[in-house]
This record gives sequence, structure tokens and C-alpha cells, in this order.
Amino acid sequence: MTTTASNPVEEFKQERAERVAAYADNVELKAAADTFNVVSNRDQYSYNFSWMGRPIIQYPQDMIAMQELIWEIKPDLIIETGIAHGGSLIYYASLMELIGKGEVLGIDIDIREHNRREIEAHPMFKRIQMIQGSAIDEDLVAEVARRAEGKQTVMVCLDSNHTHDHVLRELELYAPFVTVGSYCVVFDTIVEDMPKGAYDRPWDVGNNPKTAVWEYLKTNDNFEIDHQIDNKLLISVAPEGYLKRVK
Repeated sequence: MTTTASNPVEEFKQERAERVAAYADNVELKAAADTFNVVSNRDQYSYNFSWMGRPIIQYPQDMIAMQELIWEIKPDLIIETGIAHGGSLIYYASLMELIGKGEVLGIDIDIREHNRREIEAHPMFKRIQMIQGSAIDEDLVAEVARRAEGKQTVMVCLDSNHTHDHVLRELELYAPFVTVGSYCVVFDTIVEDMPKGAYDRPWDVGNNPKTAVWEYLKTNDNFEIDHQIDNKLLISVAPEGYLKRVK
């Protein structure tokens, strides 16, 4: 009788998948993560990090999740709304450099001159393009479509204005660029889970990226929330924001 030898690599992956799935019902762990999420967001924890010399206003957990997705999907193009200091653009571009292909297209209504200089002087700029303007301007979106033409695998990251209406419109405009099997990642959905009035910005509980995701998914079944990523990270600024295109 022939027996199949065990595969340690697959066994490890299976153990990890089972552990992550179990976190969905781990009340103690989820409560600890929720407390950290609230307190760390209040105290601007995400502003503490950089990537290859540029500030990256992200949680390390989300950076790891993005690395896993980019390595798996190997996108030809990542479209990101919201540039700030450019750390995310540099991060994604550096991963594409390791993969050996791909470009990052950053969009921001106001690319500050000092940030533009630093981004353009960075070694990873060779894989970066930038457009200044409102992400929901239809002429700008038409330009994005032109640059996305012919790209086989496309990922989208939404991280600009965090109000419900703006993010919902971004989803309507940019989610169609995402190819099947890739992701539209909506950042700062954590706003919905914060205490009301936590931000001195237009967004708040009931008016934020997560409410926009919920609204968008009511009428769009091309995407599903990847709850496995939520269960794995626990600490994240994008809970329920990792949207996988399934059809």
C-alpha cells in the first residue's frame, strides 16, 4: 500500500489558517486588539514609522498584509489615492522592484512640493507616477484609465479623504479597475470603531470609509470582504477594508 508522505510546508500553512480562523471567536484576544486600536489611533501611533527613509502613515500590521498580497498577486499596477509623504508609494514600489515588474500610480489633491522633491529623488521613483488633482474628478479618472490600459493585474488602495460620500465615490470610480483575484484596499475604516468625536476632521462614526464599504457592497457583488485578513491582523486601520474581487 502506498502512503503519501506528509508535507511540512502545507502542514504549517494549514495550522496557520486554522489558528487565524479561530481568532474570530477569541474574545480575549479581540478585546485586547480593540483596546490597542482605539488607544493607538488616539495617540497617532501610525505616524511613527518610515520606509526607506520616507514617512509611511500606516500600521506595521497593514504593511505586512499589503506585502503578502503584493507578493501573491504580483500586480502590474497599484493605484493609490492619497500620497501624503509618499511612504506608501515608496513601499509598494520597492516590493515591485523585488518582484521585477510593476508601477505605482499615486493621486493626491495637493502634492506638497517638499514631498514631491523627496519622492522624485528616491531610488524607487523609477516605478512611481503621480497625478495631482481630486481623485473623484472624472477627467482625472479618465487619465488613470489611460495609464491602466493593458495592465493585466491591478490593485487599488483608497487612502485620501475619509468621508462616506468621498470614499463611496472613489469605490464607484476605482474599484472597476481592480482585476479578478486582486484587491481594493480601503484604509481608515477604523474610524467607525473609534469613539464618536475622536477626530477633528469631517469624518466620524457613521460617516467614514467603513460605512462607504458597507453601502458599496449592498449593490456590488463583485467584491467580498476578506475576513481572514481581519482575523489575522486584529490590529489594523483597515478592518473590513480588504476587499477581494471575486468576479
